[in-house]
Parts: sequence; structure tokens; C-alpha cells
Amino acid sequence: MQKKQEKLPVEILDKIQSTGAGYDVVRYIGLPEVFGSEADALLYFMGKGLARKFNFQSMGDVIYFFEKMGWGRLELFKEKNNKLEFHLLADSVVQRLKMPINTEFRLEAGFLAEAISILKNVECECVEEVRAKIHQVEFTVLFVD
Repeated sequence: MQKKQEKLPVEILDKIQSTGAGYDVVRYIGLPEVFGSEADALLYFMGKGLARKFNFQSMGDVIYFFEKMGWGRLELFKEKNNKLEFHLLADSVVQRLKMPINTEFRLEAGFLAEAISILKNVECECVEEVRAKIHQVEFTVLFVD
């Protein structure tokens, strides 16, 4: 039986080194091959589970996490009563969108949904829209309570 693990500080990411290529091969080639049509859903829930492992105190922590993971620069674009809208930009996003294989942003969407849920203390879900022409991904986090 696994013992309960404490939440990790976001700063732990400063101690993890990776080139990213191996991560991309596993994520975009290996997982879809093993999980088939369920890969997107599994990545979304994997993102939610990952967010639960870290101690987020502010939106700045979430933005920092995105940058350290190499996911891109996350910006809060619009805040409404029942939703938040974010833009994800960066050279890493451009490179992912130009890859000759199918890429997705489900892991990031699940992660963002859970991180915002933790910060706002409200149940959240997230949908993403890829805007390939302008090299940007838009995330909409919906409060579902």
C-alpha cells in the first residue's frame, strides 16, 4: 500500500532537467499507440492528477509551472463570473503545432482545470481551442458548481 504523499512545492521543478524530446515521443507517439482513442481523455485526467500533487498558492504558481514544464507562457486573458479564459503562447507552442505528428493540449487542459479548482475552491473543467494560424492555444476554464 502506498503511503500518502505530501504536496510538492512548485520550486521542485528547478531541480528537474529534461531535453523534452523523450517526453514528446512518449506523449505524442507512445501513449496514443497504447491507449488509442482513449488517449485524450487519459491525458486530461492525468493533468488533473498532476495538479493535485503540487501546492499552488497563486495564479503565479500555475503560470510558473507551465513555463518550467516547457508548455509555454500562460496568460489570463479574460475573467468572467463563471469562467476564465487563458492564452498559451511561446516558441514551444509554435514548434508543437509544426510537428509532423498529431499534437494536443489535453494534459495542459486537465492540469489547468484542476489547478484553478484548487485556487478558487470550485469544481472546474477546461476546454481548449488550437488557433494554428496565430500559433496560440486558448483555454476556457468553466466553473461547474
